Amino acid sequence: MVGASSCYASPLCTWFVAACMSVAHGGGDSRQVVSLQSGRRSRRRRQLSKCSAASGSGGGSIQALVTSCLDFGPCSHYNKSNNNALSSLFGSNNVSLNRNQRRLNRAASSGGAMAVAMDLEKEAIANKKPPMEQRRVVVTGMGVETALGHDPHTFYENLLAGNSGISQIENFDCSEFPTRIAGEIKSFSTEGWVAPKLSKRMDKFMLYLLTAGKKALDDGGVTEDVMAEFDKTKCGVLIGSAMGGMKVFYDAIEALRISYKKMNPFCVPFATTNMGSAMLAMDLGWMGPNYSISTACATSNFCILNSANHIINGEADVMLCGGSDAVIIPIGLGGFVACRALSQRNNDPTKASRPWDSNRDGFVMGEGAGVLLLEELEHAKKRGATIYAEFLGGSFTCDAYHMTEPHPDGAGVILCIERALANAGISKEKINYINAHATSTPAGDIKEYQALAHCFGQNPELKVNSTKSMIGHLLGAAGAVEAVATVQAIKTGWVHPNINLENPDSGVDTKLLVGPKKERLNIKAALSNSFGFGGHNSSIIFAPYK
Repeated sequence: MVGASSCYASPLCTWFVAACMSVAHGGGDSRQVVSLQSGRRSRRRRQLSKCSAASGSGGGSIQALVTSCLDFGPCSHYNKSNNNALSSLFGSNNVSLNRNQRRLNRAASSGGAMAVAMDLEKEAIANKKPPMEQRRVVVTGMGVETALGHDPHTFYENLLAGNSGISQIENFDCSEFPTRIAGEIKSFSTEGWVAPKLSKRMDKFMLYLLTAGKKALDDGGVTEDVMAEFDKTKCGVLIGSAMGGMKVFYDAIEALRISYKKMNPFCVPFATTNMGSAMLAMDLGWMGPNYSISTACATSNFCILNSANHIINGEADVMLCGGSDAVIIPIGLGGFVACRALSQRNNDPTKASRPWDSNRDGFVMGEGAGVLLLEELEHAKKRGATIYAEFLGGSFTCDAYHMTEPHPDGAGVILCIERALANAGISKEKINYINAHATSTPAGDIKEYQALAHCFGQNPELKVNSTKSMIGHLLGAAGAVEAVATVQAIKTGWVHPNINLENPDSGVDTKLLVGPKKERLNIKAALSNSFGFGGHNSSIIFAPYK
């Protein structure tokens, strides 16, 4: 049964109940109402029957219509226990009368309820907001911090060239670890982007996030003058992290071994995953949606889709979204080594990350950040922004199977892709490019490939690649950096190669995969997948703006 508020909101219900009231007061014997048998539903039906009888030949239709309305439950708009003709229908209700209730009750006693009801109906129609058209979301800026470049152009040019960013770890002595390679960022500067005092105190994941976020604004042409025209209550930041400030927390533990007095007073706030988004919002003065999401390696896609939804729902006009992670530190490397998840191809780092190759032996850690500037279409057009692509939609699902292993039949991934297509409002035939999650793990690569083949295998135009073959796995930042690569593919008309795919795994049809060189592709719609520990699946879809 629908609550009374639903009935209250309906002018149709107002009209029909008032009709019954007018007829009842116009001719029926009110004593008959009092003598009705007990039982609320019985009382309603019998009262309506009396209304119908009093109304003559037209009463049957009124009875049917009022009964239909009453099936949704009593309208609290008309409930009153004292001297109210409807108290017999709905039972007593001690809710105090509002202005409209008083008008209707006065009119009921004089037989004018119908006229008042018509007035209320007109008021409701006049006050009703027209349905808001679907707000479209576009990409107007991008920022990255990666081992292959610190801006979208340099980053993508290196991807197209098939250059690898995997190398020996230099940030700390890892000679005792079985894995000594990663997609480590060798040179990084916050100069001009982050205040020097904060640069010394913040965890690197926050520094990557802040610089990539501001670079996305710069890439989107959002100068101080442009931003001054923004409604900052409708500008938000949603940049997540899988691991947060591990280095700050690790240093705090080391300091605690000596004394709590040696601990960084900012170790707690700077370790939390939400603080990067918060600090960026404070810097920009953006007062719209601001939080972080942490769903392991699916983090960025969750942030991007939720940001788009904020724009679609009218809660924001502009969103900075994506992910950042920096865990190439002893505790981070040691943790993944203990999971037995990492490649140990230390003597040939650039060959270590090899999605879908039969000789793959685990993923390679990476670090960095990726940020998209998402904007409501009309807002972007009004300020003359360059539109790189349109965000069509996406979806999330959960395998509900295992902490780290994919579901054997790929059910969660397939469901996620199908829901993403439905959310985007396009058919699977429209997808002709996929930036796969493909991390270079034995189980994960083949399960994702099988799901993609199941969903899109009949499309002769389809091309699939893995950005991780060149930069490694950026964990919570992976999806955002790969979203940048996807948008760049749409923008340039080129898709980057899959490097190190020398001996494809059995069951992998290389016709679906991009070869060892970049390929020209007129992208109709592109899908980007990200999956995370815990069985988190995410798929997002972009397309050329038209």
